[in-house]
Amino acid sequence: MPSGVRPGSKPKTDPNSATPDAAAPLLASVSATDDVSDNPISPPDKSFGTQGNAGEDASKHDQSHLPLSSGLYLVATPIGNLGDITFRALEILKRADIILCEDTRTSGKLLSRYGVKTKRIAYHEHNATKMRPEIMDRLGKGQGLALISDAGTPLINDPGYKLVRDCKAEGFNVTAAPGAASPIVALILSGLPSDHFFYAGFLPPKTMARKKELARFAPIPGSLIFLESPKRLAASLADMAEMLGGTREAAVTRELTKMFEEVRNGTLDELSLHYGEAGAPKGEVVVIVGPANEADNEPSAEDIDARLVDLIKTHRTKDAADILAKETGLKKRDLYNRALELAKSDQE
Repeated sequence: MPSGVRPGSKPKTDPNSATPDAAAPLLASVSATDDVSDNPISPPDKSFGTQGNAGEDASKHDQSHLPLSSGLYLVATPIGNLGDITFRALEILKRADIILCEDTRTSGKLLSRYGVKTKRIAYHEHNATKMRPEIMDRLGKGQGLALISDAGTPLINDPGYKLVRDCKAEGFNVTAAPGAASPIVALILSGLPSDHFFYAGFLPPKTMARKKELARFAPIPGSLIFLESPKRLAASLADMAEMLGGTREAAVTRELTKMFEEVRNGTLDELSLHYGEAGAPKGEVVVIVGPANEADNEPSAEDIDARLVDLIKTHRTKDAADILAKETGLKKRDLYNRALELAKSDQE
């Protein structure tokens, strides 16, 4: 359970207050169980009202009956806890002419929870090419369209960037109502450096392709963020340990913002061993791999020679030096000269 709420705790009231139960509705909403997300701190519908300045008549600020200005609105939705929806997001969704959903049934649970009755149509990777002309036509007629994904921020590992690109090219307004994004939530909970980071999304499912991709990410001077299937987690962690370094600090996060949220820290070797023995965890998984230590990035002379000898077997000397220069950051000329020396000594 997230920090700050104790099971069974009772709200404190001010004995001097004339209305000791005045805070009860708010506190009750905090402890109420969310029958959709199963999270005890997700507030019910009535805890959300129209935005307005304190002390002013809320009805003066209620614009839910007015249509949106024409354009495309990228609206972030919760990644687990349905309470993580913003007032602005709800207002946009209620006022939009159409809501473009990755999956209309999945989005229907969230929208029903907050009384959003706006018409929904599907927009996903399988129908995007077919749907974009219709969407552009609606925008041309002055409609305001909201784009949401099943969970989190649209376009982050979800379809949509081509639609945004087309809208900008045609001069249609594009704006965003920001909110939850699982890669960022995982990063800030990991306790690993967040000043520089790279979002890599899902790795390839097959081992050889996955290792090749990891080799590309190894030189990046920052934390790496991966999405992964629970069933492939142990295998991916093993490949990460091999390609990125087993002593590299990492964190496996799952069920973010939900009741069984978990963040497990350790080295890649430790995490690989744990999930290899424990099996696939439940829930959606985000893996954070911390930056490599600079000392770990410096290959030894023996490592360089061994790698050059291996490359020379299948590549020309010049190409071998070029490949290793890209892998290590060392000077190509120095590596080329060393490769010539190794080739000469091998002939002798």
